[in-house]
Amino acid sequence: MQFLDLPRPIANYFAADEKGAERLSQCFTEDAVVKDEGQTYNGRAEIKEWKARASEKYQYTSEPMDLDHEDRKAVVTSRLTGNFPGSPVSLRFFFELEGEKIKSLEIIP
Repeated sequence: MQFLDLPRPIANYFAADEKGAERLSQCFTEDAVVKDEGQTYNGRAEIKEWKARASEKYQYTSEPMDLDHEDRKAVVTSRLTGNFPGSPVSLRFFFELEGEKIKSLEIIP
């Protein structure tokens, strides 16, 4: 695995992704927004539910491969491998940060 120097909130997100919904939701601000698979999740409680549902449905690993910047967002390309259709797949994660937390995240294939 190659080493990426990810900003701390983003590194925390990928580390928490394997540790469950509660841990992952703590990476976000209280009023954060996540957009994934055509759905929008507003606030930490909805983000926690989103992660819990995804974890029930799929088991996967995520390996960040590349970091870019577009506008005010950090864009991480990550390879996801698991028990979902099309595995493995590379997804782009568009992070907007606020201090040490994530303010918004959009995941795009």
